[in-house]
Amino acid sequence: MSEENKELKDYAGGWIQERKGTDAPGFLKLAFPVIGVCAASYLILFMNGEVDHADRGPLVQKFNAATQSSPTLMYIVAALAFVYVILVVKFAISKFKED
Repeated sequence: MSEENKELKDYAGGWIQERKGTDAPGFLKLAFPVIGVCAASYLILFMNGEVDHADRGPLVQKFNAATQSSPTLMYIVAALAFVYVILVVKFAISKFKED
């Protein structure tokens, strides 16, 4: 039993345990870029709202005409989101180091 306890690491005061030397699963490493790219792409695709929707489209178009938007700011935010995704993916696939 004591050997088994030596192989486990506790986090958050014992709420989370994992075996020493384990790395993140492959599906999780794949989920980081997929979710990140989809979220950043959503910013670009819908930066002006859902203007092509059958019901809400005309209202969104009127709202966009009455207010001013900044496409440049939205592209900057999307670019920062893509940079963040790249950094997270780089961290996720980097070589695992045990503390």
